[in-house]
Amino acid sequence: MPVETHLYELLDVTFDASEEDIKKAYRKKAKEHHPDKNINDPEAGQKFQEMAAAYEILSDGNKRAVYDTHGMEGLSGPGSGGHGMEAEEIFAQFFGRQMFGFDFGPDARRGKGEDSIIPHEVTLEDLYNGKSIKMNMEKEVVCAVCKGSGARGNAKPKPCSTCDGQGWTRIKTRLPSGAYGMARARCTDCHGHGEKLKEKERCKKCKGEKTIKEKTRQEIFVEKGMADRQRIVLAGAGDQQPGIPAGDVIFLLKVLPHESFERSGDDLLTHVTITLSEALLGFSRIILTHLDGRGVKLTTPPGKVIKPQDSIVLRGEGMPVYRRPDEKGDLYVIFDVEMPDDQWLKTVDVKAVEAVLPPKRLDVEPHPEVVDEADFEESDIVDFGEGNDDDWEDDDDDDDDDDEPDCRPQ
Repeated sequence: MPVETHLYELLDVTFDASEEDIKKAYRKKAKEHHPDKNINDPEAGQKFQEMAAAYEILSDGNKRAVYDTHGMEGLSGPGSGGHGMEAEEIFAQFFGRQMFGFDFGPDARRGKGEDSIIPHEVTLEDLYNGKSIKMNMEKEVVCAVCKGSGARGNAKPKPCSTCDGQGWTRIKTRLPSGAYGMARARCTDCHGHGEKLKEKERCKKCKGEKTIKEKTRQEIFVEKGMADRQRIVLAGAGDQQPGIPAGDVIFLLKVLPHESFERSGDDLLTHVTITLSEALLGFSRIILTHLDGRGVKLTTPPGKVIKPQDSIVLRGEGMPVYRRPDEKGDLYVIFDVEMPDDQWLKTVDVKAVEAVLPPKRLDVEPHPEVVDEADFEESDIVDFGEGNDDDWEDDDDDDDDDDEPDCRPQ
């Protein structure tokens, strides 16, 4: 039994799992927690990296043996697979310099700048018809005056005295195993650059920051058939840093609720209210206005009675299929039958109406021996069951010595 099991728990495997079992478990977990599939989970990236680090250690026979025997502290000791490094340094060596929530400086960029995710609200009409959206944005760009050096003229930065030019300092942190160790954190004085400029040596334009804010106008295209939480990526439109390609700007679509239509995949659902006479005798009229402004007319077949909550489907009247806008899903219509009100009843010949309507039902059979005349009042069905929680109480704590049950059948 290993002294620690945290890495095994990360991959959801037993401590005696084979190398093949560990590989299969890692692949499954990596797919499940990949940041691209969990864009709304701010911890997805950290979980993904932690599992990757666990796999790197457990898939290496030597490191796994050290971990089983001594835990994470063994990996950081002299002569171990870590060669005397702290555990976080081992992880950073495998997966860049950002691990378990710590940012170790500019080389954590993995080849490009950080992506910006911007939620953007759209309507169902936008997704049905497509839409072009122009907006003003602000982003960081490399200063054109100093060309990203942050310095005025030929001035050269000096090593940061806080971190001795390393760009990071050591801090005490808690490891996943629960033990404490030392980890690296980006220097707050030089922001991880390892060097600083004197005030008078800084570029007048960017004040030594190497970048400036620039306003840009961007245009995004919401394509027909796009879905809730779908992403629109503007490659390279994000903030810039000297010597690093700009990240992407990612618009995350958030579909607002619609008052008439409900969407599921490429299909739509709506309710249409008809009168009692339309339900009994049929109708031919425009029943709804579609998402593109078209009226949809429906003629019911003669002799067809529509009952409340009956449904029909209009093929090809649903949402456009993404990237195939000439194809559409289906539109499902549920009929709600509107009953006449009391005022209508006062304006008609009740006897004549009764004569043409289906006959009233008779008493229930078999006829009960005892019949009570019931009084009634109007109610709201939402009150059904209200107050039931007060009918009884669990008084087990009141008298532990009482052998009789506190709740007796009524």
